[in-house]
Amino acid sequence: MFDKNKVKLGIAPIAWTNDDMPDLGKENTFEQCISEMALAGFTGSEIGNKYPKDVDTLKKALELRGMQICNCWFSSFLTTKPYEETEAEFIKQVDFLKAMGAKVIGVAEQGHSIQGLDNSVFDDKYVMNDEEWNLLCEGLNKLGKIAKDKGISLTYHHHMGTVVQTEEEVDRFMENTDPEYVSLLFDTGHFAYSGVDPLKIVQKYVKRIKHVHLKDIRQEMVDKVKAEHLSFLQGVRLGTFTIPGDGCVDFSPIFQVLEDAGYEGYMLVEAEQDPAIANPFEYALRARKYIAEKTGL
Repeated sequence: MFDKNKVKLGIAPIAWTNDDMPDLGKENTFEQCISEMALAGFTGSEIGNKYPKDVDTLKKALELRGMQICNCWFSSFLTTKPYEETEAEFIKQVDFLKAMGAKVIGVAEQGHSIQGLDNSVFDDKYVMNDEEWNLLCEGLNKLGKIAKDKGISLTYHHHMGTVVQTEEEVDRFMENTDPEYVSLLFDTGHFAYSGVDPLKIVQKYVKRIKHVHLKDIRQEMVDKVKAEHLSFLQGVRLGTFTIPGDGCVDFSPIFQVLEDAGYEGYMLVEAEQDPAIANPFEYALRARKYIAEKTGL
């Protein structure tokens, strides 16, 4: 069993309101979102576009519900913009997270990303050259040191439609970044979506994982995205993602690897769906029940 003092459970607001497609869940308020998170039994949240930007305001709203911020998405542009631009924005986000009491920041390279475009997520993905790989890995090492000096761990979020999507790309990224400064944000759904067995990845890199996204996929919808050359966002609307236990990912052995390795930190449910179709509170309750059954948490 996981140690409840060392492993905590969170859930992402993207199930209530989608940051990339704001029409999905536009009717759901910030207060409703965090209230339902807490009611479903979660204590951690990442940051959504409706969350207050003021530290004291956000803290008060979360503390009333026994919640805290555990991570936030950060878009880096290390391959397409001057390093200094990304660094300046990164420091602002790290300082905000530190003020909120978070321990990690989730970085995803958005240079050459097609995740928000109409391009086919499988056919049109950008492949970096050696120079771009150097820019990415060296830049991440620098950002990771800045974060570590402030008490925050940089965790890298591999993601569909971005330059680090495939197993080979994850391997190269891991080999060329410094474990002291850069860790992996392990996302079960994005590995499964890309055709990689998430169990294989967690077995390989469990000692460098400092944040976990628990996400499942509906394989038939992923197959449709591939066959019809659809975009990442079109896939989300179709229902490519769902909560753990509602798709095809086998979580039991993944949990076992994390448990055996003594994983510490947050495991966060992140399952972006159309909230008009998949009621976020109902799915949060189902996810919480499933995780409790599998882990004892």
